[in-house]
Amino acid sequence: MVDHTVKSYDKELDALERRIAEMGGIAEKMVVDAMDALGGCNVALAQQVVATDPRLDALQRDIEEHAVLTIARRQPMAVDLREIVGAIRIAGDLERVGDLAKNVAKRAIKLGVEPRAPRPVIGLKHMNDVAAEMMKDVLDAYSRREVALARAVWERDVELDALEDSVFRDLLTHMMEDPRNISFCAHLLFCSKNIERIGDHATNIAETVVYLVTGENLPNERPRARPES
Repeated sequence: MVDHTVKSYDKELDALERRIAEMGGIAEKMVVDAMDALGGCNVALAQQVVATDPRLDALQRDIEEHAVLTIARRQPMAVDLREIVGAIRIAGDLERVGDLAKNVAKRAIKLGVEPRAPRPVIGLKHMNDVAAEMMKDVLDAYSRREVALARAVWERDVELDALEDSVFRDLLTHMMEDPRNISFCAHLLFCSKNIERIGDHATNIAETVVYLVTGENLPNERPRARPES
């Protein structure tokens, strides 16, 4: 980050970055806890994830208000403007990650302590582990302004898409094998889509980091697991 002769300006930019870091930590924990609640039949933990979401929403509003005031006061140009706009964009993505983790937690609450087959949950947990790693790496890329790491997260989205396809096929097979699995597997299908979307928001943040540091945009088309038919 560029040092300015007006030290209060640096403090304003530092404050934005600290709030983003706080949001990122909360969102990361929600993603992990939501899956732990689902896999472990832990309704109390799922309820805790749902209860955390308003805190994330409040931080996003705070970041947006702080950013708008900074723009009005400082009329930033070039990299400074990218810093502020980037913070707004990243805050929006982190808020959506929290919403998606909350959705998984709500599914865990609906399922309660209902007996569940381990195989589909294992696949979903692997998928969630990848999404959580992408979130961690992209937040590290933002804090260190590391373009290479941000690009690596962006490119990893293809892995998460492939895992979603695998989970989808596995859940369908599980439902066909025993109709009693349909209700449980239907909930997991919704969870897998939420996790895939968490990966999408991680790649959005990666794109923002690259833009923030270089002023350039990554290609509109993200890598794909296979050619479209």
